[in-house]
Amino acid sequence: MTTGPCFAAALSRRSDAGDAAREASQQAREQLGGHADLALVFASAHHQEHFGKIADVLARELTGALVVGCTGESILCNQLEIEGQPAIVVWLARLPGAELLPMHLEFIPTAEGGSFVGWHDRFSPETAASGTLLLLADPFSFPADVLLSRLNEDWPGLVVIGGMASGGWQPGQNRLLCDNRVIERGAVALVLRGAVDVETVVSQGCRPIGHPYVVTKADRNVILELGGVPALEQLRQLFRELAPEDQQLVQHGLHVGQVISEYQDRFGRGDFLVRNVQGIDTDQNAIAIGDYVRVGQTVQFHVRDAATADEDLGSLLAAAGKAQTAAVRGALVFTCNGRGTRLFDEPHHDAQSVARHFDVPSAGFFAQGEIGPVGGKNFLHGFTASIALFRAGHSAP
Repeated sequence: MTTGPCFAAALSRRSDAGDAAREASQQAREQLGGHADLALVFASAHHQEHFGKIADVLARELTGALVVGCTGESILCNQLEIEGQPAIVVWLARLPGAELLPMHLEFIPTAEGGSFVGWHDRFSPETAASGTLLLLADPFSFPADVLLSRLNEDWPGLVVIGGMASGGWQPGQNRLLCDNRVIERGAVALVLRGAVDVETVVSQGCRPIGHPYVVTKADRNVILELGGVPALEQLRQLFRELAPEDQQLVQHGLHVGQVISEYQDRFGRGDFLVRNVQGIDTDQNAIAIGDYVRVGQTVQFHVRDAATADEDLGSLLAAAGKAQTAAVRGALVFTCNGRGTRLFDEPHHDAQSVARHFDVPSAGFFAQGEIGPVGGKNFLHGFTASIALFRAGHSAP
């Protein structure tokens, strides 16, 4: 039996939820060669009505393991991405000496704005500073962006990685699993501490065009002026200077990168939080984006295409592979449901990109929003691949 952390991942494409859960869990258990401390299960929307059956099967097959998971529009296992077809992946981890703190979080609206309840009684500044929080949330009932903002402020050392459950297009359709209990709202959170180090790779898949601007006038999420000039005028000037291929990308998908930390002379990959352009107001010569903007903030226009997304992910994975630390032994991949064959010409792109750099058991799903840190802060993203790489670490005290 392998010492230290050990991982396994197995996929079943059977149409019956119980049979699929049984096949995937048995194959993963055989690969692991022993008991599992943690099991993650991701099931396509075809199985959401039978998530209780999946939970029952995993409880029998994986005795003693903490089981968490959710539904996903499409499912990822090792080098495969199963889009639009029934699939269940079971990812197992044996983590000797690790501390696992599972939680079912819910958001309770209040007159003061709301609070998050369900925190584990052992969640503390010490665990936050040395742990990683895995977060799987229902997009209809849980404001993950609000939680991440509060965690960034209150627990700045905590790294959060995960994704928003997908496959359900109305409230109540997604399913979450926490400690073998099926949940229809809120979020499943798991603090992992000790025994394993978790490194995050967050690929936003964009590249900057033009040069940075300082926001000189804004209203909430609307950029009114850049460098003292109406925002739309600045964009028009930039457009005239671009090569024809970049002009086409601007017309089909323009984004704005917001600098996370202003205390730099130059900005590059990883320094921007990329947000979609949501609309153009020709009357005000303004640009609306998918986040609040503040006066004095530095921004830069970005574009995204398949080639850029491929290069960005490959570059970040290669950099992680060169790290002079313990070998990667497992991976979790939370990729956007706007990627896959919706973005790339060939299937299995993100799964195979991870496999080329790290031939380890991996699992994940296509999310309706991806969670991961950029520039030292945790954010909810879109069109992003958020990846957790697991390396051997120190045992928990």
